[in-house]
Amino acid sequence: MENLNAETLQSMYDQGVALLWDIIPSILYAILIYIVGKMIISFILKSVKKVIATRNPDPSLTNFLVSVVSAVLYILLFLTIAYTVGIDVTSFVAILGAAGLAIGLALQGSLANFAGGVLILLFKPFKVGDVIEGQGHLGVVESIDILYTKMHSFDNKDIVIPNGALANSDIINMSNKPTRRADFNVGVAYGTDLKKAREIILGVFAKDERVHKDPAPVVFFNNFGDSSLDLVIRVWTDAANLWPVYFDNMEAMKEAFEANDIEIPFPQRDVNHFYPDGKPQA
Repeated sequence: MENLNAETLQSMYDQGVALLWDIIPSILYAILIYIVGKMIISFILKSVKKVIATRNPDPSLTNFLVSVVSAVLYILLFLTIAYTVGIDVTSFVAILGAAGLAIGLALQGSLANFAGGVLILLFKPFKVGDVIEGQGHLGVVESIDILYTKMHSFDNKDIVIPNGALANSDIINMSNKPTRRADFNVGVAYGTDLKKAREIILGVFAKDERVHKDPAPVVFFNNFGDSSLDLVIRVWTDAANLWPVYFDNMEAMKEAFEANDIEIPFPQRDVNHFYPDGKPQA
């Protein structure tokens, strides 16, 4: 019995040593392939970054494409290592495909956001740094990630919008054009000389160098209001100067009206009492 046990142990030891000698080369090859493959992937990613930066400097698109290329290359490296070790790659790919399908069905919303991110990065309705209005939010775009677009509002709130919803909704890009039109609505009292009011208003904008001369500022009589003659004023300026031009000139028009005795009306009502039986007694 002891001889049998000794022979069995010796046989197991010999088989283990033989198996180990068979496995060690594969493990060494796998480690070597991983090291070399990682160096090659790093070189390819750096090259991809340079090419994309040369042709399209958009950081959002660069990060997205580099992430996709990196994922594909590492999957290929993993399959190569698995094949070297002796794993049946065909079966593994089939299992991976089935798992991917199951995960895809479970994460339909995320896939829609991924597709939305791809559409945004490809068609560029906006880019990082633009002021946009989308999904009821107004703010500056901070980043365009694979699944979400991050913005911050002008009162310093963080806004995160799913790319799927953003890509399939109306988007107003307020930074896409170099110039913007500022619209003013001003009311003057009934009886005001509109030609004089127009000259005063145009004089105010003529003093502001930020206001473009072409197209020139215009003033139109817009409406007979309840208590005022309503005027609409339209001027063009650089996009970055839109709000400073608006606020500064609203105040400047108010001061110019006061200096030229142009009345700025406020709502007024005349109330008349009628007593069929005579005046009420005190």
